[in-house]
Amino acid sequence: MKILLIGLFLMCVACGQPTNNLKKVDFERIKNQTVKKAIEALQNADEVAWFSLFTNDAQLYDDGNKKEFKSFFKRAIGHEKFTSIDKIENNSLLIYGKFHSDLWGNFQTYFKFKINDEGKIERLDIGQADY
Repeated sequence: MKILLIGLFLMCVACGQPTNNLKKVDFERIKNQTVKKAIEALQNADEVAWFSLFTNDAQLYDDGNKKEFKSFFKRAIGHEKFTSIDKIENNSLLIYGKFHSDLWGNFQTYFKFKINDEGKIERLDIGQADY
């Protein structure tokens, strides 16, 4: 009986915790359709949609350090997402927001997209932001 009561207590406490990571992110302010689709794919953990928006040789830089794009996002998709989009610049190619990573926790980030003439993302710069 004691274990049951402790379990119920913990469930009630957990229910009162903030649910920032469950808040719906507003995509409508993102005017560039490729970027909008990319952020939606990341939010929805849609790996197929995400990778379809990028060139085969897409480059990724994380805080200025070159990373292997495909392996990085194979690990990240489904475990990382925006919890809010706070600022949009450069015709929606630069997105700032609060971000959640199962591995790294919560922080502010930026995603800077470079799109080629065919409409595919050829470079993505990401990193921690202070805004």
